[in-house]
Amino acid sequence: MKVEGNGQGKILSQVELRRLFTEGLQSPRDRALFAICLFTGCRVSEALALRTTDIKARTLTFRKSNTKGKLKTRIVDIHPGLAIWLDSYQPKKPGLMFPSRKSPGRPLTRFMADKLLRTACERIGVEGVSTHSFRRTALTQMSSAGIPLRHIQDLSGHHDLGVLQKYLEVTPEQRRQASEVIGF
Repeated sequence: MKVEGNGQGKILSQVELRRLFTEGLQSPRDRALFAICLFTGCRVSEALALRTTDIKARTLTFRKSNTKGKLKTRIVDIHPGLAIWLDSYQPKKPGLMFPSRKSPGRPLTRFMADKLLRTACERIGVEGVSTHSFRRTALTQMSSAGIPLRHIQDLSGHHDLGVLQKYLEVTPEQRRQASEVIGF
């Protein structure tokens, strides 16, 4: 859990996610932004760089020029849960999905996205959350559901499985299940 800017962002529970999206985040724009981060496992910077033309045929395209390593363009199917949040948010004009209100022609900054999230988390009383929590939560949920690491790697854009595994958290339930299979 992240404490005073140190550590990894918290993995969010189903209850925390529900409260965050219904009570914490208060604008359709903010819900759409963080829903993209959750349902695609992308970095907040990748979501902030999206353009309206990157959404088509129920897919999202993360252009390689906006990914961390700038190695590969990723195309991700839009989950029905994400589609709901995207449908409720319509940018005022074509171009950037999340334009800055203060700097026309520029995207919302990572600093501002972090501030919006911290305010939403304070509103619902959840600590240790960072913008990276959505990525960690998504990747951990996929791993917990038994999705092969290679598939998670492709979706998340990690080129190294070792780095991907650092994102994944083992729950107490998973530890219990692992120990129960031992024996004769």
